[in-house]
Amino acid sequence: MDSSPIGLLDTASLADNPGSAAALLAGVLDSAMDAIITVDENQNIVLYNRAAETIFGWPQQEVMHQSLQRLIPGRFRQGHGEHVERFGTTGATSRRMGTRNVVYGLRANGEEFPLDASISHLDTPNGRLFTVILRDITGRLLAEEEHSRLAALLDSAMDGIITVNDKQQIVMYNRAAEKIFGWPSGQALGQALGELMPERFRAGHDEHVRRFSATGVTSRRMGDGSVIYGVRANGEEFPMDASISQLETADGKLYTVILRDVTERVRAQQERSAFAAAVNAAREEEKTRVARELHDELAQSLTALKMDTLWVRDNTLTEPDVARAKLTDMLGMVDGMVASTRRIAADLRPLLLDDLGLLAAIEWLIHSFSQRTGVACSLSAGEELELQEPYATAVFRIVQEALANVAKHAAATEVAVAIGSLPGEITLSVRDNGGGFVTGMPRKPQSLGLMGLHERAQLLNGRVSIDSAPGQGTRIGVTIPLPEAEATP
Repeated sequence: MDSSPIGLLDTASLADNPGSAAALLAGVLDSAMDAIITVDENQNIVLYNRAAETIFGWPQQEVMHQSLQRLIPGRFRQGHGEHVERFGTTGATSRRMGTRNVVYGLRANGEEFPLDASISHLDTPNGRLFTVILRDITGRLLAEEEHSRLAALLDSAMDGIITVNDKQQIVMYNRAAEKIFGWPSGQALGQALGELMPERFRAGHDEHVRRFSATGVTSRRMGDGSVIYGVRANGEEFPMDASISQLETADGKLYTVILRDVTERVRAQQERSAFAAAVNAAREEEKTRVARELHDELAQSLTALKMDTLWVRDNTLTEPDVARAKLTDMLGMVDGMVASTRRIAADLRPLLLDDLGLLAAIEWLIHSFSQRTGVACSLSAGEELELQEPYATAVFRIVQEALANVAKHAAATEVAVAIGSLPGEITLSVRDNGGGFVTGMPRKPQSLGLMGLHERAQLLNGRVSIDSAPGQGTRIGVTIPLPEAEATP
């Protein structure tokens, strides 16, 4: 008779001896949460507890003394037998089974499922017995897969995502956060969130989070005006757009912050503000200039003309020769006033643009530029170039602004202007052979010419490209989409 404990676990004898050691052992095995299955050297089941019944769906009476193969998917049966055989020859009494400790079982309904398993063997007078302890890890693997999908999703996000616990220690930190802050994940995890923000804001941040936690609101934007500041690993401060959310978990409250580096947006806003201020100043300066010219030229001339008119009225009969001479001077004065009026009007808006069209206005602009600066300037454009407003004025002003930039900064000797039209858009290029510049350098204070080009193009949904390098000149390219009525067929 088998004297081993397992050999004594016979159902009939256990009923007759409920207080025996074997019955006690059987009760322990049946109360276990993990499935416990013992097989003999022929891989026939000799022990099968209640947890195994629950996991596999087979009642004990249907599997006892049956082959263990019934509980293994077909594709794994041969490999399982070889695995057990190798294990029996190692001399080890127990070890875990399967790659990464995961094997697969087969339920009574034909469903396959993953198991965490360990195997042990025991030599008895009736032969070697193999015992397998099994745990259904379907839920765990699903959770791990879900976690992996979530981690991949978070790492693919363009925004930085950081989660901290109620002690403000970082517990999650995605790849975008690594790029934004410059700290690798390994160094950031476990650190205080305050390390990622300028010191002067840390106390205010802690108070903000405390108040947010007390509200019970699940999420909201952070910072006055939705912009806060962070600090990179190199010590550089930068503006961020941020929102915060909170979540109660079994391990305590978690706070997740979603961050976006808005350095370029803030810089663009600052440049637009500077451009708007400069445009307003230029407008006021233009008004002052026009007022001065009206006063100095037209008003004074009109005053002199009035005085001469009164003299002629009072002295024509008594001094006809002098009156005739004065009338001649008055006509010359009127001609000068007409010329001044035309010049002032042309400075405000070239009459050619309205009278003769865009091509004639640009030809006049280029001729005036060459005369004023001494820089040779050529124009390449189709004779059929005609645009309606506001496109004609936009193209004219862009060329005017580009030539003004050449005159101020380029030190060029040659400039080439090319205007072309394609289906649905108009293209413009201004190229010079001047000194060039580094396009990535910050804009110089009070230098708003290129910003003006961008602004004029963007008003019409256009785009501007600038190619330049020191010593290699500069090319400004502009493309403006045209409405259907303006498009070249």
